Amino acid sequence: MATTSVNATDQRGIRGRAYKWVALSNTTLAMTMATIDASIVIVSMPAIFRGIHLNPLTPGNVTYLLWMIMGYLLVQSVLVVTLGRLGDMFGRVKIYNLGFVVFTLASIALSLDPLEGPSGALWLIGWRFVQAFGGAMLMSNSAAILTDAFPPGERGMALGINQVAGISGQFVGLLLGGLLAAWDWRAVFWINVPFGVFGTIWAYRSLREIAITHKASIDWLGNIAFAAGAGVLLTSITFGIRPYGSDPTSWTSPKVDGGLALGVALLVLFCFIESRVKDPMFRLSLFKIRAFSAGNIASLLGAIARGGLQFMLVIWLAGIWLPLHGYDFTVTPLWAGIYMLPLTAGFLIAGPLSGILSDRYGARPFATGGLLVAAACFTGLLLLPIDFHYWVFALLIFGNGIGSGLFASPNTAAIMSSVPAWDRGAASGMRSTFQNSGMSLSIGIFFSLLIAGLASTLPKTLTAGLLKEGVPLAQATTIGHLPPVSTVFAAMLGYNPVQNLLGPTGLLKSLPAANVATLTGRQFFPTLIEAPFHHGLMIVFTAAALMALAGAVVSWTRGKKEDDDSEPAGTAIDVGPPEAAQYGAAETAAPVPPGSSALSDSALSDSALSEGAVLTPDE
Repeated sequence: MATTSVNATDQRGIRGRAYKWVALSNTTLAMTMATIDASIVIVSMPAIFRGIHLNPLTPGNVTYLLWMIMGYLLVQSVLVVTLGRLGDMFGRVKIYNLGFVVFTLASIALSLDPLEGPSGALWLIGWRFVQAFGGAMLMSNSAAILTDAFPPGERGMALGINQVAGISGQFVGLLLGGLLAAWDWRAVFWINVPFGVFGTIWAYRSLREIAITHKASIDWLGNIAFAAGAGVLLTSITFGIRPYGSDPTSWTSPKVDGGLALGVALLVLFCFIESRVKDPMFRLSLFKIRAFSAGNIASLLGAIARGGLQFMLVIWLAGIWLPLHGYDFTVTPLWAGIYMLPLTAGFLIAGPLSGILSDRYGARPFATGGLLVAAACFTGLLLLPIDFHYWVFALLIFGNGIGSGLFASPNTAAIMSSVPAWDRGAASGMRSTFQNSGMSLSIGIFFSLLIAGLASTLPKTLTAGLLKEGVPLAQATTIGHLPPVSTVFAAMLGYNPVQNLLGPTGLLKSLPAANVATLTGRQFFPTLIEAPFHHGLMIVFTAAALMALAGAVVSWTRGKKEDDDSEPAGTAIDVGPPEAAQYGAAETAAPVPPGSSALSDSALSDSALSEGAVLTPDE
């Protein structure tokens, strides 16, 4: 076998000191932009639907509301693995750069919605899907690009900054959506355009392929099976939030149950296909790597624990706490975002710091400790009264942000450093899939648990409150027994919940003015719902704390620091096919697959993964 002596000092043109910081800053911009858009529409939804003249809370329109919130996450969850694998095959930078273009064009199309009513909503939902497609291109390859650009000793820091910026974007989106929607609903989408154009030009001019690309046939069967299975499963979970007949949720619906069963069956079929095809979309054998499998499972459990948190906190603040403290319902979503800033601050402080420390001491203590801190803070939120002292609330959500930041950076770095270089795109996509799927599962599960808790106590409480203010028994009973989905969404989106319930009945015009003022005032609904809501909230935060604890246990099983890195520096690499790689052995450097092109980063500082290259001793 021919070998070539490669001196790392001669490779600065490929991976110089400046390039890694260019890659970090560009991918951080992309991650922030993509994740901001996952949440920016939540608080701007009233303005968006007023702009297209559609009430999203009427029974026939709740589906539009759900897809505006959930569709973006669902599309990303389904596509990131496929797009990450395509990045391995055809170039991560190529797929990533195209993602900037798609995301920017979709943002322009969203802001130019020419339609109204249901047609206008469908335009927005359709282009949100396209926007999510562009975001998936960015998210599936950004971590792989960073892993290529940074040596193992700096990856925790780099991925920490990148991941924390992305996670923080979910919370920044809440604040930004409220500010922009107060000006013009189209600005919610226009805000992406200058950043998208700038990021696109910058990426095409500055980023370059430095990783191995493995030319292989596209695994069509695997891609179709995974997209169909994940899509059907997550869609069924989304529809599970809707009422079904006399039930508050649709978990008893044959369509939802059938969809869940079909989704699981298709994913089982996907695993079977991947174990048989020559060039699988995703190498299941990567799960033999303990750091990879434990990191992804812990990420899934952590995302389920954390994913629905922002929604629960927005409902709590916007629907109850802020009105009780004198805020009008129309401004509560914006102020909810402001009052949740300690959560974002915790992410921003802990993420980069834990990334830097984990480069030296390993991922396990920080990732495991972060989930334990998050579990403790969920328990603290569980013990808070509904009308809390803000400083206690702020301290608890700040601690939750610290815990999540401690976990995210080391966990991502450990996952990405544990896999062979040419599988980093697929690994990044799978990591994003676990994270996004956890978010979608969390929203579906937490909303369902909250609604189930409300459904057991709210009808009686709401009926009694309406009767006390002069609403006739028949109407009070009917309104009191409506599924609480619309009430919950109304509270979250800044609608006056009681006005939204009574408005269509015409009762507000027939009741005495004093009674109307009481019913639609800032105290009636929060006081009425606080006991039923607290019952549902206890169920939700108990589940979140248990998920975080389970994630901590899984995280601890990942092994020590040396198990996180599959690329020991200065190792001579024997070139062989991908199938020959010993994925389970962290100490074994990964061979270069046949048909590969470009120069791996490992040839520069880690393992000399260029074809037939052996590092000389002076390197």
